[in-house]
Amino acid sequence: MAEKAKKEVENKCDAFEIYVDESKSIELDSKQDELNFAKEEIETGIGIRVIKDNKIGFAFTSNLNKISEIAKQSIENTKLNKVDENYSFAEVETVKDVHNVYDKKFNDLNLDESVELLKSVISQATDSGCEVTGSGFSATAGKSLILNSNGVSIENEGTGFGMGLSVTIQNEGEIATAYNSTSSRFYDLDGEKLATEVCDLAKNSLNAKPIETDNYSVVLDYYAATGLLQTFLNAFDGENVRRGRSILKDKIGIEITNPKLSIIDNPLLEKGMYTTKCDGEGTVSKATELIKNGKLNSFIYDIYTANKVGAETTSNGYRGSYLTTPMISQSNLEFKFGEMKDMSEIDKGVLTTSVLGAHTANPISGDFSVEANNAFKIEKGEITDPINKAMISGNIFEIMKKVEGINSEIKQYGPYIIPKLLAHNLRVVGQN
Repeated sequence: MAEKAKKEVENKCDAFEIYVDESKSIELDSKQDELNFAKEEIETGIGIRVIKDNKIGFAFTSNLNKISEIAKQSIENTKLNKVDENYSFAEVETVKDVHNVYDKKFNDLNLDESVELLKSVISQATDSGCEVTGSGFSATAGKSLILNSNGVSIENEGTGFGMGLSVTIQNEGEIATAYNSTSSRFYDLDGEKLATEVCDLAKNSLNAKPIETDNYSVVLDYYAATGLLQTFLNAFDGENVRRGRSILKDKIGIEITNPKLSIIDNPLLEKGMYTTKCDGEGTVSKATELIKNGKLNSFIYDIYTANKVGAETTSNGYRGSYLTTPMISQSNLEFKFGEMKDMSEIDKGVLTTSVLGAHTANPISGDFSVEANNAFKIEKGEITDPINKAMISGNIFEIMKKVEGINSEIKQYGPYIIPKLLAHNLRVVGQN
């Protein structure tokens, strides 16, 4: 497919890039405890980008009989764009191997087995006394090839599995809800553990009590942390920096987090959910230390933005599929603390499992006000009463200056590979 497209464009433009991908997927969803959606799908497609007279053109198709047509269309589409000398394609570099990103068990997985797995999770939750409000399971195997006029030719393949569960529980007129999910490169998801943890969280959230409005140490469980961290990490996007939309734009070399924290964007991480030999432009993957011992060390770039500002790409030009062109995005973000704090050291605090409204945070200033969900008081190092309703407000950039890691399991949620986080001196507004 790629060679056919290459023949169609190589002598008709100044440079070309051909991206082919194939995905096989199984997707299941339930409404309450009844399976209401099941899909098994194979999709193959090709996207072609070309540069002609310093103008870029792009076209794509899933109809493999139309490769010649979309090759011509990609060249024709250059006429719709302005001259821009910052467009270029990846250069040949030595490709590093990645490890433990493909599970051969996917090859034997079928829809029936997947349905039985999800049903077992639903049953476990129901047997635990919870009412399932929704659940889902997904399994995907993907393969891609990127080939360009500079001689780049790199193939990637990988698998991914995910499961989510939401429940509700009632007791003497009180209602509590809970949600959690798990994901892995391997078909090793522990559905029973997920169901037990989600049900226990819902049960523990019953008989909630109000909390006094005050400043507290706040432990951010994994979901709560990832909700707030997105605003922080957006400030590392090279395009946001270039446009003046990042509060970090002039802070390279300056301490912006706890000096015991380093953050690494690592697309070569073994078993990482975003591990890949190259990004969506064919730039060979490389780890980038964003924060080094508390100091801002680097932003992330794709080729175009790097060319714009006179920097080098950090191999962060990713694409969702053949349908899209590359965009700046993180890979696996490792949060590494030099030392961790124990929950028992917190005298007066709040633990929140998730937050509602994180998307409303100010993307430039970092100010936020969110609702704590499945939250609990921490008193003299012990988790005590569930909290009725509470709002938490603060500034994510101020939080990160003193943030600490809590002694806890390191988990990957989305791109974030984190322990539970401790934020100091946040305003918690109690509500009856």
